[in-house]
Amino acid sequence: MDSIKINKLEIENVKRIKAVKIEPSRDGLTIVGGNNNQGKTSVLDSIAWALGGEKYRPSQAVREGSVIPPNLKVVMSNGLVVERKGKNSSLKVTDPDGNKSGQQLLNEFVEQLALDLPKFMESSGKEKAQTLLKIIGVGDQLSCLETKEKELSSHRRTIGQIADQKKKFADEQAYYPDVPDELVSPSELIRKQQEILARNGENQRKRDRLNEITAGKRRIFDDMNRIDDQIADLQARKDRMKQEYDQAVSDEETAKKTVAELQDESTAELEASIADIEEINRKVRANLDKEKAEDDARQYLEQYASLTKQIEDARQAKKDLLVNADLPLPELSVKDGELVYKGQMWDNMSGSDRLKVSTAIVRKLNPKCGFVLLDKLEQMDMQTLNEFGQWLHQEGLQAIATRVSVGDECSIIIEDGYVKGQEHPAEDVQEAPKTPSWKVGEF
Repeated sequence: MDSIKINKLEIENVKRIKAVKIEPSRDGLTIVGGNNNQGKTSVLDSIAWALGGEKYRPSQAVREGSVIPPNLKVVMSNGLVVERKGKNSSLKVTDPDGNKSGQQLLNEFVEQLALDLPKFMESSGKEKAQTLLKIIGVGDQLSCLETKEKELSSHRRTIGQIADQKKKFADEQAYYPDVPDELVSPSELIRKQQEILARNGENQRKRDRLNEITAGKRRIFDDMNRIDDQIADLQARKDRMKQEYDQAVSDEETAKKTVAELQDESTAELEASIADIEEINRKVRANLDKEKAEDDARQYLEQYASLTKQIEDARQAKKDLLVNADLPLPELSVKDGELVYKGQMWDNMSGSDRLKVSTAIVRKLNPKCGFVLLDKLEQMDMQTLNEFGQWLHQEGLQAIATRVSVGDECSIIIEDGYVKGQEHPAEDVQEAPKTPSWKVGEF
């Protein structure tokens, strides 16, 4: 289905307009020119009122000084005739078969932003982007991806901060390369110390035994001296004691040899090791803490890298979503919630590109609507106007615009409420209503 455009329009007594007939170019740019306060903007306001409904009705719709009420007629390319006339400017919509309808029928093909394109152009960058995403049907998906990207970025930022803190903490930890990898247990050293002390105790007992034997020998010798006078009677006893004495002498010699061979072991080294063990373990714990801190930092860096990959995947998904979307213009996209066209954000776009983007989005909002209204194109140079007009013609779009100018670029020029060069009806100022020299609908 072809988009619907404006074929003809007639306006009487609306704001500054006295009587105007216009046949806009079907495709391309129709510029309504003229000096200030001549009625150019009134043309656009009249079209918006005729097609958009009562919310576009000017606050002072009737031309000042006129006793005749506003009279509007717009003929659309699909054959619909839209009229507003009479004291209340009642709406009448007639189709080619003569059937009557109302505003609801117009709303099917008249896009509101087409009647008020500056509203879209003056909206924020994010609002423009949301409008585009909504009409191409990827707004919700892109919103989910952007939410995911923000969450991942926030999480990654936290992980990065923790990783930095862990790395800084690890770097500040002392490290001792000359200590063992594990904590040293003092129990083994104490066990060895106890074994040595036990052996040393046994040696002491042997020394005590030697002393006991020596003392016994002395007692026996004393007894022998006391019983020398009793040898006869005590010979038997003497013999036994002699045997004991001999045995004691033998035992003494044996004990002497054993004691001479004894050598006590020193526990000084073990005692020093036991004394040093806490310092060693302190260093081992420091090394373990440093290794743990470095491992923590490494794990958080790995998480950071993983989150970075997820963020890149989310961004790529956003790009793929927009690449595969049915966009109104080639090279039009959304980046970081803002419209981008040919790699430029809105504030860096040329005037022509801004108009192209806005018009294309309006058309996408309602493909049935084939026209837009534009006010105050005097800010554009001729090259921009030509570029925009060529693009409209190429795209099969119709734009009706105003420009403070009386130059050749203007399609028509409004002077004092009339089209310059067009036959003027007699003015009806503070007089009884009379029929104009041309009637609405006659072209």
